[in-house]
Amino acid sequence: MTRRICHLDMDAFFVSVEELYDPSLKGKPVIVGGRPNQRGVVSAASYAARKFGVHSAMPLRQAAKLCPHAIFVEGHMDRYREYSGKVYAVLERFTPQVEMASIDEAYLDLTGTERLHGPLLEAAHKLHETIGRETGLNCSLGLATSRLVAKVASDQAKPNGVLWVMPGQEAPFLAPLDVRRIPGIGKVAASALQDLGIRKVGDLANLEEAFLRQRFGKWGLAMAGKSRGEDAGGWFDGEIGEHEQPKSISHETTFSEDIADRERLEATLWRLAEMVGARLRQHSLYARVIQLKLRNADFETITRAESLDAATQLDNEIAETVTALFRKAWNGKTLVRLIGVHAGALEESEGQMSLLEETHKQRLRGAFRAVDHLRDKYGDKVISLAKGMAVNVREYVHENAPGIPGKGPKPPKE
Repeated sequence: MTRRICHLDMDAFFVSVEELYDPSLKGKPVIVGGRPNQRGVVSAASYAARKFGVHSAMPLRQAAKLCPHAIFVEGHMDRYREYSGKVYAVLERFTPQVEMASIDEAYLDLTGTERLHGPLLEAAHKLHETIGRETGLNCSLGLATSRLVAKVASDQAKPNGVLWVMPGQEAPFLAPLDVRRIPGIGKVAASALQDLGIRKVGDLANLEEAFLRQRFGKWGLAMAGKSRGEDAGGWFDGEIGEHEQPKSISHETTFSEDIADRERLEATLWRLAEMVGARLRQHSLYARVIQLKLRNADFETITRAESLDAATQLDNEIAETVTALFRKAWNGKTLVRLIGVHAGALEESEGQMSLLEETHKQRLRGAFRAVDHLRDKYGDKVISLAKGMAVNVREYVHENAPGIPGKGPKPPKE
């Protein structure tokens, strides 16, 4: 049976959600991510702002220079999660095989759904219309026999379009495109290919696999497959709808001004530790290694890590460990630009411990899960560890933020 893969990409998602709450923003240059004089990067830009060269991941201050008349919005992750949830609810009605690649992007396997939704193009138009009607947002859809081609097709369909690459037409569709349009081929790989005179996907497809393997190893074979429209290599391993657990979990924040205030720095670490702990519990995972990240005013970055005797998902244990690392690493004078907490070596259990320790940890886990529930219902600021209450760590707006509907963890083990 020929696979029927659909890639959905919401159009200017963060900006579009902001426009629903403030219709006066429509048609204007809008930049989501922070204030124009703030450190940080652009999370999203409206099409009107993009005309001036503004794009995602650009420093906010640079965006302000390119488009000084733009309207800057800090962003609201709670709103974006809500609307991502509405999109996911629609997708689930079309197929149980849905994979949220990010907060505004999803893959659907529509193979075998013809009786329910009709031929592929008809099903896609139904989906496109339903998303618009139920969310008020525009999206673009790519249809193909592979995830890779479907993703490229959705980009070609923007804005607010549907593009079907028919079976057998994958290679001709990709051939005239720049190699950078292939997911997984970044700046480094593209530069190496250009050194060989390879600029278009068709040029890549014409190369012998043996030559690509000799020059790039296994990645060369993957690129050969991608040039033909196959789901080859990283990004597309596994079936649609399979949830992979994270390999690590981290949170960090950049201060609006460089600081050397020990109390504020340690309070920030405690707040970040709470955020890391909440995500560990969300995924039913425990961290064996806790790492500190510090970046000073000269952009020098240092990291310090400690391996724990027993893996943990408790906020206080993460905070105490990373604070101890901080006190050893920081001299009390150096100005700090960025600070972060990283949890690695993730496991599915704490490991062996005494009955007394287990009873104590079980009570703490129950207490923190109750805290998680309150935060889910009333917001992150409703309750916090005392040492973290003195600071407000703003959640950055980005596509792979925690808590994305449908990009879920395993349910908690009772």
